Amino acid sequence: MRRNDKEIKDKKCIEQVLKKAIVCRIALCDNNKPYIVPMNFGFNDNFLYLHSAREGRKIDLIKENNNVCFEIDILTEVLSADNACSWGMKYYSVIGFGKAQFIETEDEKKNALDTIMQKYSPNSPKSFEYSKSALDKTALIKVEIESLTGKKSGY
Repeated sequence: MRRNDKEIKDKKCIEQVLKKAIVCRIALCDNNKPYIVPMNFGFNDNFLYLHSAREGRKIDLIKENNNVCFEIDILTEVLSADNACSWGMKYYSVIGFGKAQFIETEDEKKNALDTIMQKYSPNSPKSFEYSKSALDKTALIKVEIESLTGKKSGY
């Protein structure tokens, strides 16, 4: 990281960013061209959990190459100034790399969906009910995180 003064070195702070963020942007490889897509997600035990339709471009790309990069940010705010070149941003961000794999078993799918649901509905039960048809038509993706870096500015 070029700006060491902005690096988040505290692992707990990085995990808080992962837990508070609403959107995760995942970057995939499409031959020699990048492809990025925003997704809902869950985070638990060094894994990201993503859900998707079972077909589509991102599914095809993960099948071809399961290397992913992801970006998450929170508390972003534009900082204006009198001089245009003095404007800036406040933020916390996390960038990570990992390997994506499809979750196939019903129990693992339920656990992944529970992780995602708990993120967006923290006052709900720890376990939810899912119909077999919903599980069958949903792709669940587990990203094993290989590396993470955090950065903050203005805080």
